[in-house]
Amino acid sequence: MSFRKGSRRHGLAGNVFFVAMLVMGLSAAYLGNVFGGLFACYMVTTAWLAARRRGGETSVLDWAALVFALAFGVLTLTRGIEVAQTPTGSLKGVPAGMFFFLGSIALLAAAGDVRMVVRGGVVGTQRVARHLWRMCFGLFIATGSFLGQKRVFPLLGGPKIMLLAPLPLILMIFWLIRVRFKNAYKAKWMPRRDDAYSIRA
Repeated sequence: MSFRKGSRRHGLAGNVFFVAMLVMGLSAAYLGNVFGGLFACYMVTTAWLAARRRGGETSVLDWAALVFALAFGVLTLTRGIEVAQTPTGSLKGVPAGMFFFLGSIALLAAAGDVRMVVRGGVVGTQRVARHLWRMCFGLFIATGSFLGQKRVFPLLGGPKIMLLAPLPLILMIFWLIRVRFKNAYKAKWMPRRDDAYSIRA
């Protein structure tokens, strides 16, 4: 996040982060955190694909990602309903609200996939925004899962360390606003073709 966007170091760091997140997500799914692990893999994979493509294009991977996000969202919301009806309202320490939260985000991501596939890809600001929010949300899942571990929590300082968990979401909001407003400002002050001709006249 500290490197200039589009630079060689940013791309290299992004590739390392992408591979690390895949290893983490698959490991988490194998160890039992299937929902969080697989969803983190989905988010960073689609974010990485968005960054790799310079023009509007799609592939079979985008269709597979769409099917996964849709199925994941429906299954997660269904599990959330089942967990909410249990006496404790949680499953292995995970409250039902978390299932509803992840399921809703998954369906939102699936809607974005549908929009991209129908349009034949994303370009410009939309491509950058897609890359940003998916990378940051994948990191949010990872940090939240790590800091939520009972063994790690007291070692890192207890409740205070949990303030770091929402940091990826805060950075995501910052960068999305910056990207959106920066491009909107440029578009607002860029002279239109008719205006350019009238100035010359």
